[in-house]
Amino acid sequence: MFSDSLASTKKTLVALGLALFCVSLAGCITTTEGGFTEEASPKKALDKRVALARQYIGEGNWEAAKRNLQLADEIDANNPQVFEAFALVYQSTGEYELAEENFKKAISLDKNFSRCRNNYAAFLYSQQRYKEAEEQLDYVVKDTLYSGRPNAFVNLGLCRLKLFDTQGAEEAFVRALAMDRTNTIALYELARIRYEAQDYPTANRYYDTYRSVVRKQSAAGLLLGIQLAKADGDRDSEASYALALRNLYPKSAEYQAYKRTMKK
Repeated sequence: MFSDSLASTKKTLVALGLALFCVSLAGCITTTEGGFTEEASPKKALDKRVALARQYIGEGNWEAAKRNLQLADEIDANNPQVFEAFALVYQSTGEYELAEENFKKAISLDKNFSRCRNNYAAFLYSQQRYKEAEEQLDYVVKDTLYSGRPNAFVNLGLCRLKLFDTQGAEEAFVRALAMDRTNTIALYELARIRYEAQDYPTANRYYDTYRSVVRKQSAAGLLLGIQLAKADGDRDSEASYALALRNLYPKSAEYQAYKRTMKK
């Protein structure tokens, strides 16, 4: 669901939130809208309209999503899932006031709607409202039955990094790894936190695991590899990571930063 690049960190939480929302679409019905009537079974009709809207959201078809959500709203004007889906549509189309209004309405209707709180936190993070996002995630991570709880801990860690709470961020990432040992974002961030604390053995352990599970290292990951190898006096690994960074990401901010260090 996610990238660990420092350049894209601001977008990470949004990606996590939307991806968690779309995970629930697996096995959804096809895009056909026929074959049922609202009058025969209002609940089934509502569920199908919401499922269709979610599928269209996943496809980026905002108008079709809104059309189905409007029909769902006609069936039940107080359904929190409808408001959450409307919020995601409005967030995606840049109508941020409407997005927030719908997130808040969904949560007011169901205070235990963890998925919505996670997506609302993603929205707040994208608006650089990190403290508010953290407050929403504090609710989410307490929901032991929420399937997206590991990623919620990752999101909480990212928020705390933005709030300069390194210890709190580390605690959140460790909790995420306890539930998902291959979470690349948590592994990378823990490796970076431990490197900055000059705890190189622990940083290397996290980084080695990160390298073993990530398909392709980001520019940020390779730069961290260079820094750790340099701290360990491992010139061969340092040169190998530097070559990969130059070849794969020659225009990245990380490669430019590395080149500056070489000039000193």
